[in-house]
Amino acid sequence: MTRDTISRRSFLTTTAAGAVAVGTLGKAGRALAAGPLKVAGIYTVPVEQQWVSRIHIAALAAQDRGDIAYVYSENTANTDYPRVMREYAEMGYDLIVGEIFGAEAEAREVVADYPNVAFLMGSSFKEDPALPNLSVFDNYIQDASYLSGIIAGAMSETGNIGMVGGFPIPEVNRLMHAFIAGAKEMNPDLTVQVSFIGSWFDPPKAKETAFAMIENGADMLYAERFGVSDAAKEKGILAIGNVIDTQPDYPDTVVASAIWHFEPTLDAAIAAVKAGTFTAADYGTYSFMKEGGCSLAPYGTFEGKIPQAALDLVAARAAAIKDGSFTVEINDEEPKSS
Repeated sequence: MTRDTISRRSFLTTTAAGAVAVGTLGKAGRALAAGPLKVAGIYTVPVEQQWVSRIHIAALAAQDRGDIAYVYSENTANTDYPRVMREYAEMGYDLIVGEIFGAEAEAREVVADYPNVAFLMGSSFKEDPALPNLSVFDNYIQDASYLSGIIAGAMSETGNIGMVGGFPIPEVNRLMHAFIAGAKEMNPDLTVQVSFIGSWFDPPKAKETAFAMIENGADMLYAERFGVSDAAKEKGILAIGNVIDTQPDYPDTVVASAIWHFEPTLDAAIAAVKAGTFTAADYGTYSFMKEGGCSLAPYGTFEGKIPQAALDLVAARAAAIKDGSFTVEINDEEPKSS
C-alpha cells in the first residue's frame, strides 16, 4: 500500500453538500436522527482493485437504498491516511470505512481523537476496548477459497499450482492455506509454489512472477493479485480468481472464483450506528459463508468441464459449512512452497 496521491473523484462532486452538517452529527453510541447516514470511504488503491471494489460496491448499494450518503477517497498513501481520516471526521461524517493495515498506530490515534465518529476499518489487529468507536474487519472468505481449491485440485493435470499474493499478511495467508487444503482434497500429493510481490497493485510484477511459476511446471494459478490471470491466459493454462469474479474477462482461463460480499459487514455497521449501539467489535465473521459474506462464482464457460467428483464434494462441503457441521481451518501463518 504505497500509492502516492489522493484522488477525490467522487469526493469533489459531493463535498459541497457534505461539508455542511445537516441534522444530527454522527455519534458512535447514540441513536441518530432519521435520514441517510453520512459515510466516507478511504482507500489506498483504486476502487477498481479487487478487495476495495467489494467495499465500494456495498457502499453504493446502501446509498442506492437511501441508507447512506457516500463519498470516498482512493489512492491514499499510508503516510496520508491519518490526515484524510481527520478531514472526514472534522466534516461530521458519521461512519468512516477503510483499511488501516499499513497505518495501524497512527490511525488508532485519530480514532481516539474523534470518539463521536464510528470507524469500521480493515485491520490485521483486533478491536480495542479502549477505542469503543473502532470496529475492525478482515477478509475472512476462507470458506469460498477452500471450495475454489477443490476445483483447482481437480482441474490441474500436473499437480503443480502456483500462488501469487500481495503481502504475507493474515488476510492473504488464510485464503492461501484454505485454497491449498481444498486442492489437496482432490490431490494429496499436490506441489505448491508460493510467492508474494510486495504490492497490492502491480499487475506487471504479478504477471512476471506467474510466468516464472509456469516455467517451473505450474498448470493452475491462484490469482490473488491482478496480472496473474493475464499470465495464465497468455500461456494457455488455468487460473482461480479471488474476491471478484474475473471470468467475464478471462472466459477460457478462470475456472472459478471465491467472491467476497461486503454487504453483510457494512449493513451491520450501518444498523449499529443508526441504532446508537456501535461499539468496538470484530466484524470479520460477517465474511463467513454462513453469514452470506462469501460464495463461489458461477462456473460459466466451465460448466460441464469440471470433474463431477469435484462438483459433488463442493456441494457437500458448502452445505456442511452453512449448517456448521464442517469448519474450514483459519491459518494466518505465512504459507510456504511445498
